Amino acid sequence: MTEAESEGRVTRTVVRARGRFLDGLRRMRHGLALALQAGVAAGIAWFIANDVIEQPSPFFAPIAAVITLASSVGQRVRRTAELVLGVAIGIGIGDTIILLIGSGPWQIGLIVLLAVLVATGVGGGTPLVVQSASSAVLVATLTSSTGLPWTRFFDALVGGGVGLAVMTLLLPLNPLNVVRRAADPALRALADGLHRISDGMAERDRATIEDALARLRAAEATFAAFSAAVTAARENVAFAPARWRNRGALALYVDGANHITYALRNCRVMSRRADTALGDDETIPAVLPVSVGLLGDADDLLRQEWARGVEPVAARERALRAAAECGKAYDEGVGFSGGVIVAQIRTTATDLLRASGVDYAEAPRLVRRAVGWHGRPHSGRRKQATRSGLGHPPT
Repeated sequence: MTEAESEGRVTRTVVRARGRFLDGLRRMRHGLALALQAGVAAGIAWFIANDVIEQPSPFFAPIAAVITLASSVGQRVRRTAELVLGVAIGIGIGDTIILLIGSGPWQIGLIVLLAVLVATGVGGGTPLVVQSASSAVLVATLTSSTGLPWTRFFDALVGGGVGLAVMTLLLPLNPLNVVRRAADPALRALADGLHRISDGMAERDRATIEDALARLRAAEATFAAFSAAVTAARENVAFAPARWRNRGALALYVDGANHITYALRNCRVMSRRADTALGDDETIPAVLPVSVGLLGDADDLLRQEWARGVEPVAARERALRAAAECGKAYDEGVGFSGGVIVAQIRTTATDLLRASGVDYAEAPRLVRRAVGWHGRPHSGRRKQATRSGLGHPPT
């Protein structure tokens, strides 16, 4: 290895290490508010349970407060109820079994078995099942040392209540910032996928389209995070008066989140059909990749306008331009796969319009008008589709 190659490798290593360090700092900065909430809630919960109520060793109070804040983002009220109910189930079953048949290894197994079955039977989720089982184990193993197993139930009430109070009154997170951070990677991934599909269609490169499909599939996690952030934001705004002023800007994300997810799914269908069209050596009119690229532009504009908290007028205009371009494909002639691509472009444009706040029924009407089919008789549409080699155009 030459000296230049060695220096280049060292430089690349330093750059990667610096990038990881900066990414870590960004993650820490984003998690600082939640960490502060959890720390304050844990201290307050211990103080109330130990010094005010004078519970002996109220270790479950700060645990419950942290669980309420950290593992229940988006469903904290429900999760807190499950936490308390799970503790009650576990303690109740544990006390009953120990009272009837004593304690021991097989009794612990029986207690956990019954606690999980009861928690599952009442329709609880994973937090309720876990809390039921763990509380049952605590009762079975610590009853002899503490003598007051029911104190854990009151600890859970104190911790859960303190967690909710800190979340809603003392240190409420800014839901708009949380949603923006979650929405940005999802919208960027969708725009990137659309632009890659456009490039692949224009260059007739199946590898590029396959790469776009793989990236869109991988983006599912970012869209799930976006959806979870929207759910959390709804709850935070509902219960935190200090954040009520964010309702207007937040409504843009809340109302559009589902439609963006629908657009992602339609784009995956579009990419698979584009790959099929190239595999079948089907003619792809030049307007189709242009139209798909315009959809990517519309998504990117929507991201920018949402971030500024303004009406997404530019995103709507670009989505309708995409619809208008794809309508020209029938004049140039499309095969079966091309017709499906046109349908997916129109559907995705409709999704983006609805995400931008256009009425549910008005969005498809605007798309049909942009395509040039608005007000045409159905016979005319069938004639146009026949000339282009497609049985029936999408409606």
